[in-house]
Amino acid sequence: MSRTLRGAIALVGAAALSLGAVATSGAAQPGEAKQDVKIGLLLPESKTTRYEKFDRPYIEQKIKELAPDAEIDYYNAAESATTQQQQVNTALAKGNKVLILDAVDAKSIQSSVQKAHDAGVKVVAYDRLAQGPVDSYVSYDNRKVGELQGQALLDALGDKADTGQIVMHNGSPTDPNAAEFKAGAHSVLDGKVKIGKEYDTPNWDPNNANQQMSGAISALGKDNIVGVYSANDGLAAGIATALKASGINVPLTGQDAQLDAIQRILLGTQTITIMKPYKPEADIAATMAVDFAEGKELPASLTPTTVTSGSGEKVPANLLTPIVVDKNNIGDTVVKDGLYTVAEICTPTYAAACKEAGLQ
Repeated sequence: MSRTLRGAIALVGAAALSLGAVATSGAAQPGEAKQDVKIGLLLPESKTTRYEKFDRPYIEQKIKELAPDAEIDYYNAAESATTQQQQVNTALAKGNKVLILDAVDAKSIQSSVQKAHDAGVKVVAYDRLAQGPVDSYVSYDNRKVGELQGQALLDALGDKADTGQIVMHNGSPTDPNAAEFKAGAHSVLDGKVKIGKEYDTPNWDPNNANQQMSGAISALGKDNIVGVYSANDGLAAGIATALKASGINVPLTGQDAQLDAIQRILLGTQTITIMKPYKPEADIAATMAVDFAEGKELPASLTPTTVTSGSGEKVPANLLTPIVVDKNNIGDTVVKDGLYTVAEICTPTYAAACKEAGLQ
Protein backbone atom coordinates (compact mmCIF):
# COMPACT_ATOMS: atom_id res chain seq x y z
CA MET A 1 0.00 0.00 0.00
CA SER A 2 1.39 3.44 -0.90
CA ARG A 3 2.22 6.01 1.71
CA THR A 4 -0.40 8.34 0.17
CA LEU A 5 -3.14 5.71 0.43
CA ARG A 6 -2.21 4.83 4.01
CA GLY A 7 -2.39 8.51 4.87
CA ALA A 8 -5.77 8.92 3.20
CA ILE A 9 -7.23 5.87 4.92
CA ALA A 10 -5.83 7.10 8.23
CA LEU A 11 -7.61 10.41 7.72
CA VAL A 12 -10.90 8.66 7.06
CA GLY A 13 -10.31 6.50 10.12
CA ALA A 14 -9.61 9.59 12.17
CA ALA A 15 -12.82 11.14 10.93
CA ALA A 16 -14.72 8.05 11.95
CA LEU A 17 -13.13 8.11 15.41
CA SER A 18 -13.95 11.79 15.72
CA LEU A 19 -17.51 11.05 14.75
CA GLY A 20 -17.69 8.32 17.37
CA ALA A 21 -16.65 10.84 19.97
CA VAL A 22 -19.45 13.23 19.06
CA ALA A 23 -22.13 10.71 18.10
CA THR A 24 -23.31 10.49 21.69
CA SER A 25 -24.32 14.14 21.44
CA GLY A 26 -27.50 12.88 19.76
CA ALA A 27 -28.60 10.93 22.85
CA ALA A 28 -30.81 12.53 25.47
CA GLN A 29 -28.96 13.34 28.70
CA PRO A 30 -30.36 12.62 32.17
CA GLY A 31 -32.88 15.23 33.19
CA GLU A 32 -33.46 16.50 29.65
CA ALA A 33 -36.97 16.52 28.24
CA LYS A 34 -37.22 14.07 25.37
CA GLN A 35 -38.32 15.66 22.12
CA ASP A 36 -39.93 14.01 19.15
CA VAL A 37 -37.42 13.30 16.39
CA LYS A 38 -39.09 13.67 12.99
CA ILE A 39 -36.65 13.77 10.10
CA GLY A 40 -37.23 14.00 6.35
CA LEU A 41 -34.57 12.38 4.17
CA LEU A 42 -34.58 13.74 0.60
CA LEU A 43 -32.23 12.10 -1.91
CA PRO A 44 -31.90 13.23 -5.53
CA GLU A 45 -32.05 10.11 -7.71
CA SER A 46 -31.53 6.38 -7.98
CA LYS A 47 -29.61 5.96 -11.26
CA THR A 48 -26.42 6.36 -9.24
CA THR A 49 -26.41 3.18 -7.16
CA ARG A 50 -24.96 4.75 -4.03
CA TYR A 51 -28.15 6.44 -2.85
CA GLU A 52 -30.37 3.39 -2.38
CA LYS A 53 -27.59 0.87 -1.65
CA PHE A 54 -25.55 2.92 0.82
CA ASP A 55 -26.64 6.45 1.73
CA ARG A 56 -30.25 5.78 2.65
CA PRO A 57 -29.70 2.65 4.79
CA TYR A 58 -26.65 4.10 6.53
CA ILE A 59 -28.43 7.37 7.40
CA GLU A 60 -31.57 5.61 8.62
CA GLN A 61 -29.54 3.13 10.66
CA LYS A 62 -27.59 5.89 12.42
CA ILE A 63 -30.69 7.95 13.14
CA LYS A 64 -32.34 4.92 14.76
CA GLU A 65 -29.18 4.19 16.73
CA LEU A 66 -29.16 7.71 18.16
CA ALA A 67 -32.94 8.08 18.50
CA PRO A 68 -34.71 4.68 18.45
CA ASP A 69 -38.17 6.27 18.38
CA ALA A 70 -37.34 8.63 15.50
CA GLU A 71 -39.78 8.98 12.63
CA ILE A 72 -38.08 9.06 9.23
CA ASP A 73 -39.88 10.07 6.04
CA TYR A 74 -37.98 9.15 2.90
CA TYR A 75 -38.25 10.80 -0.51
CA ASN A 76 -36.37 10.23 -3.77
CA ALA A 77 -36.77 12.96 -6.40
CA ALA A 78 -35.88 10.77 -9.42
CA GLU A 79 -33.71 13.58 -10.83
CA SER A 80 -36.58 16.08 -10.87
CA ALA A 81 -35.99 19.44 -9.19
CA THR A 82 -39.74 20.16 -9.30
CA THR A 83 -40.52 16.84 -7.61
CA GLN A 84 -38.00 17.59 -4.88
CA GLN A 85 -39.57 20.98 -4.20
CA GLN A 86 -42.94 19.26 -3.83
CA GLN A 87 -41.37 16.70 -1.51
CA VAL A 88 -40.04 19.46 0.73
CA ASN A 89 -43.59 20.84 0.96
CA THR A 90 -44.85 17.37 1.90
CA ALA A 91 -42.15 16.96 4.54
CA LEU A 92 -43.03 20.31 6.10
CA ALA A 93 -46.75 19.47 6.06
CA LYS A 94 -46.01 16.18 7.84
CA GLY A 95 -44.25 18.00 10.64
CA ASN A 96 -40.62 17.01 9.98
CA LYS A 97 -38.37 19.04 12.26
CA VAL A 98 -35.20 18.49 10.24
CA LEU A 99 -34.53 17.83 6.56
CA ILE A 100 -31.47 15.97 5.32
CA LEU A 101 -31.35 17.31 1.77
CA ASP A 102 -29.26 16.16 -1.18
CA ALA A 103 -30.38 18.67 -3.79
CA VAL A 104 -31.19 17.78 -7.38
CA ASP A 105 -30.65 21.43 -8.32
CA ALA A 106 -28.82 23.46 -5.69
CA LYS A 107 -30.11 26.77 -7.02
CA SER A 108 -33.78 26.00 -7.66
CA ILE A 109 -34.18 24.38 -4.23
CA GLN A 110 -33.30 27.70 -2.54
CA SER A 111 -36.92 28.79 -2.16
CA SER A 112 -37.75 25.47 -0.48
CA VAL A 113 -34.81 25.84 1.90
CA GLN A 114 -36.06 29.33 2.75
CA LYS A 115 -39.56 27.97 3.36
CA ALA A 116 -38.15 25.37 5.76
CA HIS A 117 -36.10 28.01 7.53
CA ASP A 118 -39.13 30.29 7.91
CA ALA A 119 -41.03 27.37 9.44
CA GLY A 120 -38.27 26.77 11.99
CA VAL A 121 -37.14 23.55 10.29
CA LYS A 122 -33.41 22.86 10.16
CA VAL A 123 -31.78 21.79 6.88
CA VAL A 124 -28.72 19.55 6.74
CA ALA A 125 -27.22 19.75 3.24
CA TYR A 126 -25.96 16.29 2.36
CA ASP A 127 -23.22 15.70 -0.23
CA ARG A 128 -24.33 18.73 -2.30
CA LEU A 129 -24.48 22.24 -0.88
CA ALA A 130 -27.96 23.64 -1.51
CA GLN A 131 -28.43 27.38 -1.74
CA GLY A 132 -30.43 29.29 0.85
CA PRO A 133 -30.23 29.36 4.68
CA VAL A 134 -28.81 25.85 5.16
CA ASP A 135 -27.93 25.04 8.77
CA SER A 136 -25.07 22.57 8.23
CA TYR A 137 -23.33 20.64 5.48
CA VAL A 138 -21.47 17.35 5.19
CA SER A 139 -19.65 16.15 2.10
CA TYR A 140 -16.22 15.34 0.75
CA ASP A 141 -13.65 17.88 -0.41
CA ASN A 142 -15.02 18.07 -3.92
CA ARG A 143 -12.29 20.21 -5.43
CA LYS A 144 -9.81 17.67 -4.09
CA VAL A 145 -11.80 14.94 -5.86
CA GLY A 146 -11.25 16.73 -9.18
CA GLU A 147 -7.58 17.25 -8.43
CA LEU A 148 -7.10 13.55 -7.69
CA GLN A 149 -8.96 12.58 -10.86
CA GLY A 150 -6.91 14.97 -12.97
CA GLN A 151 -3.61 13.81 -11.51
CA ALA A 152 -4.55 10.15 -11.95
CA LEU A 153 -5.36 10.81 -15.60
CA LEU A 154 -2.04 12.60 -16.10
CA ASP A 155 -0.15 9.77 -14.41
CA ALA A 156 -1.88 7.20 -16.60
CA LEU A 157 -1.15 9.18 -19.76
CA GLY A 158 2.54 9.52 -19.00
CA ASP A 159 4.48 10.42 -22.15
CA LYS A 160 1.25 10.36 -24.18
CA ALA A 161 -0.10 13.47 -22.44
CA ASP A 162 1.06 15.77 -25.24
CA THR A 163 0.59 13.41 -28.19
CA GLY A 164 -3.18 13.76 -28.61
CA GLN A 165 -6.33 15.15 -27.04
CA ILE A 166 -8.51 14.31 -24.06
CA VAL A 167 -12.28 14.53 -23.71
CA MET A 168 -13.85 15.87 -20.49
CA HIS A 169 -17.29 14.91 -19.11
CA ASN A 170 -17.96 17.13 -16.10
CA GLY A 171 -21.36 16.04 -14.84
CA SER A 172 -24.63 17.85 -14.27
CA PRO A 173 -24.58 21.66 -14.59
CA THR A 174 -27.18 21.92 -11.79
CA ASP A 175 -24.97 20.05 -9.29
CA PRO A 176 -22.59 22.39 -7.42
CA ASN A 177 -20.27 19.46 -6.75
CA ALA A 178 -19.78 18.99 -10.50
CA ALA A 179 -18.46 22.55 -10.76
CA GLU A 180 -15.95 21.79 -8.01
CA PHE A 181 -14.85 18.51 -9.59
CA LYS A 182 -14.39 20.38 -12.86
CA ALA A 183 -12.39 23.20 -11.26
CA GLY A 184 -10.14 20.75 -9.44
CA ALA A 185 -9.49 18.71 -12.57
CA HIS A 186 -8.74 21.80 -14.65
CA SER A 187 -6.29 23.05 -12.02
CA VAL A 188 -4.21 19.93 -12.68
CA LEU A 189 -4.81 19.32 -16.40
CA ASP A 190 -4.71 22.83 -17.89
CA GLY A 191 -1.46 23.45 -19.75
CA LYS A 192 -0.46 19.79 -19.60
CA VAL A 193 -2.99 18.25 -22.00
CA LYS A 194 -5.01 19.45 -24.97
CA ILE A 195 -8.76 19.27 -24.32
CA GLY A 196 -10.40 18.36 -27.61
CA LYS A 197 -13.99 18.29 -26.37
CA GLU A 198 -15.58 19.16 -23.04
CA TYR A 199 -19.15 18.50 -21.93
CA ASP A 200 -21.52 19.05 -19.07
CA THR A 201 -23.86 16.07 -18.80
CA PRO A 202 -27.42 16.86 -17.62
CA ASN A 203 -28.76 14.69 -14.81
CA TRP A 204 -25.53 12.67 -14.68
CA ASP A 205 -27.15 10.51 -17.35
CA PRO A 206 -24.93 7.68 -18.69
CA ASN A 207 -26.89 7.66 -21.95
CA ASN A 208 -26.08 11.33 -22.48
CA ALA A 209 -22.42 10.64 -21.74
CA ASN A 210 -22.44 7.80 -24.25
CA GLN A 211 -23.84 10.07 -26.96
CA GLN A 212 -21.39 12.84 -26.09
CA MET A 213 -18.44 10.46 -26.25
CA SER A 214 -19.60 9.03 -29.58
CA GLY A 215 -19.84 12.58 -30.93
CA ALA A 216 -16.35 13.41 -29.66
CA ILE A 217 -14.91 10.33 -31.35
CA SER A 218 -16.53 11.31 -34.64
CA ALA A 219 -15.32 14.91 -34.35
CA LEU A 220 -11.77 14.27 -33.17
CA GLY A 221 -10.99 10.90 -34.71
CA LYS A 222 -10.40 7.83 -32.57
CA ASP A 223 -6.63 7.86 -33.10
CA ASN A 224 -6.37 11.38 -31.69
CA ILE A 225 -7.99 10.65 -28.30
CA VAL A 226 -5.47 9.68 -25.62
CA GLY A 227 -7.62 9.88 -22.47
CA VAL A 228 -11.02 10.71 -21.01
CA TYR A 229 -11.92 12.57 -17.83
CA SER A 230 -15.21 11.36 -16.39
CA ALA A 231 -16.53 13.02 -13.25
CA ASN A 232 -18.25 9.86 -11.97
CA ASP A 233 -18.68 6.15 -12.58
CA GLY A 234 -22.17 6.44 -14.03
CA LEU A 235 -20.87 8.65 -16.82
CA ALA A 236 -17.84 6.37 -17.17
CA ALA A 237 -20.16 3.43 -17.89
CA GLY A 238 -21.69 5.22 -20.88
CA ILE A 239 -18.29 6.50 -22.00
CA ALA A 240 -16.68 3.05 -21.76
CA THR A 241 -19.40 1.60 -23.98
CA ALA A 242 -18.77 4.25 -26.63
CA LEU A 243 -15.02 3.71 -26.44
CA LYS A 244 -15.37 -0.05 -26.80
CA ALA A 245 -17.69 0.32 -29.79
CA SER A 246 -14.98 2.36 -31.53
CA GLY A 247 -12.14 0.04 -30.55
CA ILE A 248 -10.55 2.58 -28.21
CA ASN A 249 -8.91 1.77 -24.87
CA VAL A 250 -7.49 4.84 -23.18
CA PRO A 251 -7.21 6.03 -19.54
CA LEU A 252 -10.64 6.82 -18.07
CA THR A 253 -11.45 8.28 -14.65
CA GLY A 254 -14.52 7.98 -12.44
CA GLN A 255 -15.94 8.51 -8.95
CA ASP A 256 -18.18 6.78 -6.40
CA ALA A 257 -16.52 3.33 -6.45
CA GLN A 258 -19.54 1.67 -8.05
CA LEU A 259 -19.30 -2.10 -8.43
CA ASP A 260 -19.32 -1.96 -12.22
CA ALA A 261 -16.51 0.61 -12.10
CA ILE A 262 -14.39 -1.64 -9.89
CA GLN A 263 -14.95 -4.43 -12.40
CA ARG A 264 -14.00 -2.16 -15.31
CA ILE A 265 -10.83 -1.23 -13.46
CA LEU A 266 -9.97 -4.91 -13.14
CA LEU A 267 -10.48 -5.39 -16.89
CA GLY A 268 -8.50 -2.27 -17.74
CA THR A 269 -11.37 -0.35 -19.37
CA GLN A 270 -11.42 2.22 -16.55
CA THR A 271 -8.29 3.46 -14.81
CA ILE A 272 -9.39 4.78 -11.42
CA THR A 273 -12.39 5.72 -9.38
CA ILE A 274 -12.65 7.98 -6.35
CA MET A 275 -13.88 6.32 -3.19
CA LYS A 276 -15.78 8.53 -0.78
CA PRO A 277 -16.65 6.17 2.08
CA TYR A 278 -20.39 6.55 2.51
CA LYS A 279 -20.76 5.54 6.14
CA PRO A 280 -18.74 8.38 7.74
CA GLU A 281 -20.65 10.93 5.63
CA ALA A 282 -24.01 9.33 6.40
CA ASP A 283 -23.25 9.02 10.12
CA ILE A 284 -22.30 12.68 10.38
CA ALA A 285 -25.46 13.79 8.58
CA ALA A 286 -27.62 11.63 10.83
CA THR A 287 -25.90 12.94 13.95
CA MET A 288 -26.39 16.54 12.85
CA ALA A 289 -30.06 15.86 12.13
CA VAL A 290 -30.76 14.19 15.48
CA ASP A 291 -28.99 16.98 17.38
CA PHE A 292 -31.07 19.58 15.56
CA ALA A 293 -34.28 17.61 16.11
CA GLU A 294 -33.55 17.48 19.83
CA GLY A 295 -32.97 21.23 19.94
CA LYS A 296 -29.21 21.08 20.45
CA GLU A 297 -26.40 23.17 19.04
CA LEU A 298 -23.93 21.24 16.93
CA PRO A 299 -20.58 20.73 18.65
CA ALA A 300 -17.55 22.30 16.96
CA SER A 301 -16.06 18.84 16.46
CA LEU A 302 -18.95 17.99 14.13
CA THR A 303 -18.53 21.13 11.98
CA PRO A 304 -14.79 21.89 11.96
CA THR A 305 -14.90 24.19 8.93
CA THR A 306 -17.14 26.67 7.09
CA VAL A 307 -18.10 26.82 3.42
CA THR A 308 -19.87 29.47 1.36
CA SER A 309 -22.89 28.42 -0.67
CA GLY A 310 -23.78 29.64 -4.15
CA SER A 311 -26.20 32.11 -2.57
CA GLY A 312 -23.54 33.52 -0.26
CA GLU A 313 -24.47 31.88 3.06
CA LYS A 314 -21.68 30.83 5.41
CA VAL A 315 -22.48 27.25 6.38
CA PRO A 316 -20.86 25.17 9.18
CA ALA A 317 -19.43 22.11 7.47
CA ASN A 318 -17.60 18.83 7.73
CA LEU A 319 -15.55 17.89 4.65
CA LEU A 320 -14.07 14.41 4.50
CA THR A 321 -11.07 13.15 2.52
CA PRO A 322 -11.52 11.16 -0.74
CA ILE A 323 -9.39 8.17 -1.78
CA VAL A 324 -8.12 7.08 -5.20
CA VAL A 325 -8.90 3.45 -6.07
CA ASP A 326 -6.95 1.68 -8.80
CA LYS A 327 -6.26 -1.92 -9.76
CA ASN A 328 -3.57 -2.23 -7.11
CA ASN A 329 -5.52 -1.24 -4.01
CA ILE A 330 -9.04 -2.61 -4.50
CA GLY A 331 -8.58 -5.04 -1.61
CA ASP A 332 -7.28 -2.31 0.72
CA THR A 333 -10.12 0.11 -0.09
CA VAL A 334 -13.57 -1.02 -1.23
CA VAL A 335 -13.19 -4.58 0.09
CA LYS A 336 -11.62 -3.59 3.41
CA ASP A 337 -14.21 -0.84 3.89
CA GLY A 338 -17.04 -3.32 3.34
CA LEU A 339 -18.53 -1.78 0.20
CA TYR A 340 -18.28 -5.10 -1.64
CA THR A 341 -17.07 -8.61 -0.94
CA VAL A 342 -14.54 -10.33 -3.16
CA ALA A 343 -17.34 -12.67 -4.24
CA GLU A 344 -19.48 -9.74 -5.39
CA ILE A 345 -16.62 -8.30 -7.41
CA CYS A 346 -15.06 -11.48 -8.75
CA THR A 347 -17.90 -13.10 -10.64
CA PRO A 348 -16.83 -15.56 -13.38
CA THR A 349 -16.40 -12.81 -15.98
CA TYR A 350 -13.82 -11.11 -13.77
CA ALA A 351 -12.21 -14.15 -12.13
CA ALA A 352 -8.99 -14.06 -14.14
CA ALA A 353 -8.58 -10.31 -13.67
CA CYS A 354 -9.23 -10.70 -9.93
CA LYS A 355 -6.56 -13.37 -9.67
CA GLU A 356 -4.09 -11.15 -11.50
CA ALA A 357 -4.92 -8.29 -9.08
CA GLY A 358 -4.41 -10.56 -6.05
CA LEU A 359 -8.05 -10.62 -5.00
CA GLN A 360 -8.38 -14.41 -5.33
